[in-house]
Amino acid sequence: MSAFMLSQCLIAIAIVFDILSFQFKQKQKIVACLSVSGVLITSHFALLEQWTATALMLLATIRYFVTIFSHSKRLMYIFLSLNTLVMMLTFSGMLSLLSFAGSSIQTMAAFCQSDQRLRQLMLIGTSIWLINNMLVGSPAAVLMELLFIGSNLIAYHRYYGLIVKNKKRLSKVRDKT
Repeated sequence: MSAFMLSQCLIAIAIVFDILSFQFKQKQKIVACLSVSGVLITSHFALLEQWTATALMLLATIRYFVTIFSHSKRLMYIFLSLNTLVMMLTFSGMLSLLSFAGSSIQTMAAFCQSDQRLRQLMLIGTSIWLINNMLVGSPAAVLMELLFIGSNLIAYHRYYGLIVKNKKRLSKVRDKT
C-alpha cells in the first residue's frame, strides 16, 4: 500500500472520532475524541511529508489532551507560542501559514471553558484546515473537514439552535413591544 493510500485510510478512521467528538455536550469528551483523531491526522500529514502540518497536529494532540484537565490561559499562550515556533522552524510557504492559522484558532478554541464558544471557534479553524487540505490534495482529509463542520453544525443546532431560531425569537420580542 502506498504512503498516500495509507494516509487516506488513517483519515477515514479519524473521521469517526471527529464526527463523534461534537455529538457530546461535555467539553472533556469532545477534546478526548479530538486527541485520538489528532494522532491519526498527525500520521496522515507525516505520510504526505507536510512537516508543518505534522508538527502542528502533534502539538494539537497534546493540547487537546491537556485541555481535558486545564483551561489555563497561560497554557494557551504556551501552545500558541509553540505553534509559532513550529511554523518558523518548518516554514515552507503558504501551506505552513494556513496550517498555522487553523491550528492557532483551534488552540484558542480548545482552551475555552464553554463548549458553545469552542464549537464556534472550531468552525473557523476547521474551515482554514479545509482549505489547507484542498491545497495538499488529500481528498479524505477534505471530506473529514467537511464532515467535521457538518457534525459541529448539527450538534450546535441540537444544543443551541441556529441563528434562524434566534432571529425568530428576536422578532417575537419586537412584536410584543
